[in-house]
Amino acid sequence: MSDFFSFGRATEYFPKILLRFHITLSIVVIATLTGLLFGVVLAFIRIKKVAVLNQFTLVYISFVRGTPIIVQMFLVYYGLPVFTEVLFKIDINRWDKLIFIIITYGLNEAAFMAEIIRASILSVPAGQTEAGYSVGLTGRQTFLRIVMPQALRTAIPVLGTNLIALFQNTSLAYLLGIIDILGKVNAIGADTFHYLEGYVCTSVIFVVTSIILERAFKSINKRLNYIFI
Repeated sequence: MSDFFSFGRATEYFPKILLRFHITLSIVVIATLTGLLFGVVLAFIRIKKVAVLNQFTLVYISFVRGTPIIVQMFLVYYGLPVFTEVLFKIDINRWDKLIFIIITYGLNEAAFMAEIIRASILSVPAGQTEAGYSVGLTGRQTFLRIVMPQALRTAIPVLGTNLIALFQNTSLAYLLGIIDILGKVNAIGADTFHYLEGYVCTSVIFVVTSIILERAFKSINKRLNYIFI
């Protein structure tokens, strides 16, 4: 059994694997912020049905939501340098692979967040907007004071689930040679020929982090319910 799995090896590997947690965390944070920014833009394009842009946005969202993240990752990694070279004569082949990973996850998050935000805003009854206008509020004031708080309460639980899924999906980044948590596990395994302990350590890190994120979003949602009730 000790040759198959060793708690001693797991204890030895865990700190080394945990030291790469900041790579995974940076991907999650930057991709989430990027996705949220572009997601808001895409959501309002869909809500307002902006000519031409609405159709482009719909195709983009459908493509991203309908294809695996690993396919998108390789499309960005191999396709983006060709795209920038042909259109702008810019060579980005020497960019750090982590940049391509962040771009991929950011674009992926934008599509999912756009639909979450759009659905949350549209879930607020139209009567709420009309009520705001009836008391003399402008369109902007009505949205910020009436629509957005209610939409936020609807969106937060879904955004939390989406963030947890993003955190778990970052495990694919090692396929491009990124030494994140899973990349470190594979590096250790290649040197020692013992992979199982590393995967167990990775599972513990992912489970604990997912639980923390889940509880954090539950707490945020409870606070919002208290504030806006």
